[in-house]
Amino acid sequence: MAVPQTHAAVTVRYWAAARAAAGVDAQTLELAAPTTVGAVVDAAVAAHPQLGRVARVATFLLDGRSVGRDATVGDGASVEVLPPFAGG
Repeated sequence: MAVPQTHAAVTVRYWAAARAAAGVDAQTLELAAPTTVGAVVDAAVAAHPQLGRVARVATFLLDGRSVGRDATVGDGASVEVLPPFAGG
């Protein structure tokens, strides 16, 4: 008997240059679970190739907390892509 694969629905929010590159404010991605921020970002880049350049220098928030690409992401989580901001 096959074991059902677990999936994670992850909301990805794009800010500033990331929004411009993705062409959307946010989207929900379905990924195999468990997954990581890096896998979420890779899936977002696959969907929006122009996002790749921004994602290489971006900071990521997982449910509002700054994390690295290796952070574990669960079903229903939110990942935000924050490019570097100029000014002050």
